[in-house]
Amino acid sequence: MEEPLRATTICCNLHLHSHLATLTKQSVFYEPDFEILTSDGLLIPVHTGILASASPVLENIIERPPKHRSSEKVIPIFGVPSGAVSSFVGFLYTSRCTEEQVEKYGIHLLALSHVYLVPQLKQQCTKGLGERLTIENVVDVLQLARLCDAPDLSLKCMKLIASRFKSVEKTEGWKFMQDHDPWMELQILQFMDEAELRRKRTRRHREEQSSYLQLSEAMDCLEHICTEGCTIVRPYDREPTKHKGPCSKFATCQGVQLLIRHFGTCKKRVNEGCLRCKRLWQLLRLHSLMCDQPDSCGVPLCRQFKLRAQGEKKSDDGRWRLLVRKVLAARTISSLSLQKRKRMEESKF
Repeated sequence: MEEPLRATTICCNLHLHSHLATLTKQSVFYEPDFEILTSDGLLIPVHTGILASASPVLENIIERPPKHRSSEKVIPIFGVPSGAVSSFVGFLYTSRCTEEQVEKYGIHLLALSHVYLVPQLKQQCTKGLGERLTIENVVDVLQLARLCDAPDLSLKCMKLIASRFKSVEKTEGWKFMQDHDPWMELQILQFMDEAELRRKRTRRHREEQSSYLQLSEAMDCLEHICTEGCTIVRPYDREPTKHKGPCSKFATCQGVQLLIRHFGTCKKRVNEGCLRCKRLWQLLRLHSLMCDQPDSCGVPLCRQFKLRAQGEKKSDDGRWRLLVRKVLAARTISSLSLQKRKRMEESKF
């Protein structure tokens, strides 16, 4: 029977941190008292104090009474390359793992960190693997992330698969998963379906917010036109404006003015089904619900709409008040976003 390979003492090749000295009360670092055996027969000398302090799982293995006397000083770590085991042991000593080690053994180190409960190494491997995801390896990394309870890495894999699904679907990893793990395939497809629903909800919400913002600006335009006057519509006691171009104060002023002029000359009006008149009528009503000074307000019919709203059905009034809340909320969000953009622009200079 061949003798197992023996690595030189691992601590001789590692830059140990100063805190390792506290692991023993001796003034001189003691000799290795255990060995780790890898799949290819490599024996790595280790110190039980270091291993026990870095991993509760290894601590339990060390303190467990040996079943066979010949193996009492050996801890087998099989199933991964010996280089990955050496890197793992090196991390237990130094709390360091190089980019090259993560590049070469990231998947194996993640599995070892999960099995032996080394959270710092697990976090570093999760981050490193997330930065190195490719179309070819994403399915394999996802399966490992699920097994090793790494939700951040799992989510990154899911997002990459969802965004590049046509390419991922052609890889060997995807085909292997379809044959051997149909449950994982179902979870991925469900994630993609939910992601699409979220995108649709977000898009619909943005469209609604845009509509509420337009209504908010229309309220400002209406008040501006009825109190200050604009390019083609003004109060009777105001002088015509000298500026003949589009109003620069609000983008929707021109449209509101055209509605007002149409309303003044329309023969059908609201009762006979004129849609443009009905739109202005709705704007006037919405303004009255938002206005807090109806007695002094310059917008026509503001006070009359206030009085009329008091005698209407509660269900109808409730819908209008819900609309008011959404318009005011959209106005507040827009104002806060504008202030944030201004601060960001000022911070650049």
